[in-house]
Amino acid sequence: MALAACGGPYSALAPAGPVAANVALLWWIMAAGATIIFLAVFVALAIVWRRPALLGAAPERRLILWGGLALPGAILLLLLAAAFVLGERLVAAAREDEGAIEVIGRRWEWSFRYPGAAGAVSTGTLHIPAGEDVAFRVISEDVIHAFWIPRLGGKIDAIPGHVTRIRLRADAPGVYGGVCAEFCGTDHAAMFFRVEAHPPERYADVLAGLARETGQ
Repeated sequence: MALAACGGPYSALAPAGPVAANVALLWWIMAAGATIIFLAVFVALAIVWRRPALLGAAPERRLILWGGLALPGAILLLLLAAAFVLGERLVAAAREDEGAIEVIGRRWEWSFRYPGAAGAVSTGTLHIPAGEDVAFRVISEDVIHAFWIPRLGGKIDAIPGHVTRIRLRADAPGVYGGVCAEFCGTDHAAMFFRVEAHPPERYADVLAGLARETGQ
C-alpha cells in the first residue's frame, strides 16, 4: 500500500524530466537521512534502557555529543549540500524571460501565454516542447497560488504583484498533470490543469493553431 503512492500522474516519485528526477532523488536522500537518524536514536534508547554500562562514564555527555550533535549534524550538512546541488537546476534566471511561457493563476483556473506565437493563449492546458528546457514566468491575478507539475519538477508560488520563475523539462512527449499546490479558497481542489508535451518538430504548429483560435 505504501509503494502504491509512489506512482501515478501526480506522483513526484515518478519523474518524467531531469528537474523532477532531482526532486525525487533529493526526497529519497532525505528519507534515507531521516531513517538513519531515527535508527540511531532508537539504538541509543535501547542501549540506555538495556545496557547503560556500554556508554561508560558520563553517558549523558556521550549521547548528547554523538547522538544529538555529531551524527544529526553530519547528516543534515550532507542533506543541505544535496539540496543546493540538486535544486540549482530548478530556478530560471530573469534573463530567460524573453523566451519564457507566462503562467497566470486566478481562481479557479490557469492560463498560459506563449512567447513569439502571435498572442497564443491557452486555458486549462499547457503546451510545451518535449526534450527541451522550458522557462516559466509565474504570476497571480488575485491570491497566492502554487504552480506545480509533480512529474516534471518542484512547485513555485504565484504571488500577486510579483513574478516568480521556474525551469522545467519533459523528457518525452506525453500528457502530465498539474495542480495548484497552495490553498486558495473554496474551489482550490478543482484547480487542476493538463500539460501536453509535444515532439519539438510539431510544437510550432501547435502554437500556430492556438494563435488562430485566440484571434477568432
